[in-house]
Amino acid sequence: MAYVWHPSQDYLENSNVARLMRTLGVGSADELRARSVEDIGAFWHEVVKDLGIRFSEPYDRPVDLSRGPAFPEWFPGGRLNVADVCLGRWAVETPDAVAVVHEDEAGDVRRLTYAELDGLVARARAGLRARGIGKGDAVAVFLPMTPEAVIATYAIASIGAMVVPLFSGFASTAIASRLRDASAKAVITADGTLRRGKVSAMLPQLEEALAQTPSVEFVAVVNNLGTLSDAGFPDGRLVSWDELLSGDPDPVIEPTAANDVLLLAYTSGTTGKPKGAVHTHAGFVAKVASEVAYGFDITPGRTFCWITDMGWIMGPLSILGTHACGGTLMLFEGSPDMPDTNRLWDLVERHGISLLGVSPTLIRTLRASGHELPAADLSSVRTLGSTGEPWDPESYEWLARDVFGGRVPVINFSGGTEVGGSFLSPYPVEDIASCSLGGAALGMDVDVVDDGAQPLRGSVGELICRQPWPAMTRGVWQDNERYLEAYWSTFPGLWRHGDYALADGHGGWFILGRSDDVMNVAGKRVAPAEIESVLAADDAVAESAVVGIPDTKKGEALWAFWVRRPGVTDDDSTVAARLRQAVADEVGKPFAPSQVVRVEQLPKTRSAKVLRRAVRAAVLEADPGDLSGAENPEAVSEIRDVVKGLRQPIG
Repeated sequence: MAYVWHPSQDYLENSNVARLMRTLGVGSADELRARSVEDIGAFWHEVVKDLGIRFSEPYDRPVDLSRGPAFPEWFPGGRLNVADVCLGRWAVETPDAVAVVHEDEAGDVRRLTYAELDGLVARARAGLRARGIGKGDAVAVFLPMTPEAVIATYAIASIGAMVVPLFSGFASTAIASRLRDASAKAVITADGTLRRGKVSAMLPQLEEALAQTPSVEFVAVVNNLGTLSDAGFPDGRLVSWDELLSGDPDPVIEPTAANDVLLLAYTSGTTGKPKGAVHTHAGFVAKVASEVAYGFDITPGRTFCWITDMGWIMGPLSILGTHACGGTLMLFEGSPDMPDTNRLWDLVERHGISLLGVSPTLIRTLRASGHELPAADLSSVRTLGSTGEPWDPESYEWLARDVFGGRVPVINFSGGTEVGGSFLSPYPVEDIASCSLGGAALGMDVDVVDDGAQPLRGSVGELICRQPWPAMTRGVWQDNERYLEAYWSTFPGLWRHGDYALADGHGGWFILGRSDDVMNVAGKRVAPAEIESVLAADDAVAESAVVGIPDTKKGEALWAFWVRRPGVTDDDSTVAARLRQAVADEVGKPFAPSQVVRVEQLPKTRSAKVLRRAVRAAVLEADPGDLSGAENPEAVSEIRDVVKGLRQPIG
């Protein structure tokens, strides 16, 4: 029988989303979804009231659409600064509550209360202003998931400057391209971080990038690993973090307008110029607060932990969403399977985590380790979160049913950097089927359409949104033409997100992959996730990636790459034959992979998302694009070498 989670009376009566339903007089999650898009302005006004998001000056109306759906003005006339909404409020109301808990890979723990965090932000704010940073300036945050990343984010936002988060694993070229595009005036970084027991130096990468970014006037460096000397820096642009915070605190928060820019969030592009999504103070905080409150059910006294990086959108979402709800943010710096695969579960028990956010790939890795179910006390967990890639049923149900006993919901949501949160999300007041995304996220008027923009049910189509939402990017930074081309040119008046999706007609929604990931086999579209979920059911397979390769007969042929599960002794040819047959049986004979190739590892981002484009490039001996965000870029060359050894030519 297929796994389905059913909400208990506790969720139906006491969750944040249940409170909102009572306020709006609706009886189900689907009724709430429908209400949320009947009048988007009225709905988001209710969200602001329900979550206590306070404006220093009230807005004239919730939204102004006079310039069309591509250029909405949210909360016009209002003034709001996220530092006041997310930090200042709680520093007064609950000053002794824990705002941030940090644990590094070595096991060292730090804690900051809301009052302590507010005081450190005031000192950082003073240090930035003393060095000429002010409203409208871009300041990059090139840090691991440490308390300093939180302090820096609020300090930058509180003076009206723009936060530019950078992935902590970026190499110099990727750093430089983003700093140049943003015209960054300052950078806050660290000497390095510890990951998988190895030092990952960050400052040398930044110093190399600075040679290509003359706009940067100064860099503040956190002595995260204790490698910096007391002698200071030979480069006059560098100052220590301690020096930045050495002055008297500055209590003044810039009274930013609702639509002032808060964040430039760069997407991880394949090639070419990086693409900066533009998020505003009021729009971004309204959206992420609603995600954390209604989807993940965070309240004061509950702890939010998402295994992520500051450079991905989940970094800012975790910080601002958690604190907008008055919760505790738990930051883990390092790899969650070090020193062993019990580390993640031990974190939950040690810190009383309420929301645990994971990727499907991480869970596949833990499941494939062969260990017994975790012995740690996981009773503090109220919701599980997931995003970034499709699930396979075996891994999803192992987590939901076997590890957590069917007790808590998996809030598997899908959105993106440009969305500022989710397009699709389930809620803890409804039945949630295995691997399902539930349905439209609140306030999101999404649909699946064919090439003529007509709604589709039961067939694969393009994911679109019919109306704007508060955290919709206000454009591509300094490139409106690119913004309109990317999101608004395919279907006039409709946002095209670039994902293929399936709405099954029975309330189930599924993301099947990026449009450019979807393969065309003899005129039939198939998403990688559909094939990979079949492969994942085999006991020999720890993880897999499926890509389409040009084929003279079929248009594209499927190549499947798989990683062996520890302890499996079946020979490769036996597994390959079994996998081909399984795909033929469950998806159809035309989709049986032409090649089934065992590899030692698949290239992934640090957030554990498989880089299929890089796998495909390895087969085609093509440029894999920007791999600066990859955790293990060497996997691409390894796959290339394996493919070269195959006797059968491509096509």
